[in-house]
Amino acid sequence: MLKSYRRIALIEGISYLVLLFIAMPLKYGFDYPHPVKYVGWVHGVLFVAYVALLLVCWAQYKWSILRVSGFFIASLVPFVPFIVEKRLEKEYGKV
Repeated sequence: MLKSYRRIALIEGISYLVLLFIAMPLKYGFDYPHPVKYVGWVHGVLFVAYVALLLVCWAQYKWSILRVSGFFIASLVPFVPFIVEKRLEKEYGKV
């Protein structure tokens, strides 16, 4: 389960960056809203998967509420999901 969570953390982080730095500028700078619609939808699905897997890992690995809260907040800040993934790799090794 941890392997899936770490992968989703990376993919969700990438989708967030694409949404913020590519799709949103296209929408507001060039009046081309289609990328936000599709990238936003994909990012939303990935975010739900991230949260679901976070809850599963919370139960399975008996993480503290502080850690789970931190990982949730990390998903809301650009670039931080990559730090979370590296932290988990350092702690649990390559899964």
